[in-house]
Amino acid sequence: MNANDVVVNIPESVLIAEKTDAKSFAREIKMLAAVKLYELGRLSSGSAAELAGLSRTEFLLALGRYKVFPFESELRELESEGA
Repeated sequence: MNANDVVVNIPESVLIAEKTDAKSFAREIKMLAAVKLYELGRLSSGSAAELAGLSRTEFLLALGRYKVFPFESELRELESEGA
């Protein structure tokens, strides 16, 4: 798998407010981005899991912490088929 680095400057005050270090915050930012892009339907669960650095199963199980239904896209697809 090829990967690209993206640099995001985070103010020290944010890290202090979050009571975290840069490495932990970077992991959380990746997870939040993966969850939101999945929720918006812009990434599949597999691609979002890859972005988050998790297996697909781990990612789907983690969605509950973010109040995101793990099969939202599948549910929308079923609803559109029934219409």
